[in-house]
Amino acid sequence: MNPTETRESAQRTADLGRRPDPSSRGLTQPARGVATESVDNGPAAAAILAAGIGCFAVGLFALAGDASKAIAHFFTFYKPTGPLSGVTTSAIVVWLLSWFVLSRQWGKTSVTLGRVIFASFVLLALGVLLTFPPIMDLLQGK
Repeated sequence: MNPTETRESAQRTADLGRRPDPSSRGLTQPARGVATESVDNGPAAAAILAAGIGCFAVGLFALAGDASKAIAHFFTFYKPTGPLSGVTTSAIVVWLLSWFVLSRQWGKTSVTLGRVIFASFVLLALGVLLTFPPIMDLLQGK
């Protein structure tokens, strides 16, 4: 081996997060502190998706409470605030229940975090749109 090949080999192993093993003649082993196994991200993914579900629940319950007097009466937990008290309280219950169920289901697994984050942002956007008065009026036919 010439010095150029040795330098290039050392650079490649450094780029891979590995250190050369002097006893193995060019073979490498994982460097200390470098993770070699996947991390269980299920509980974190459950929290992220549950937040999206909770946001969507706020929008859905707000739309339902605005569209129907009976549902608005059902969501009135505290008269001075009207249906908003029940809408937000019910959405918090949905958020916590979905977080509990998803964290139990995904507790020791590794899930595709990109898809979970995308779904959460879609649910968040839908929840915000459903609380926007022009969108609510459009969906209710007003």
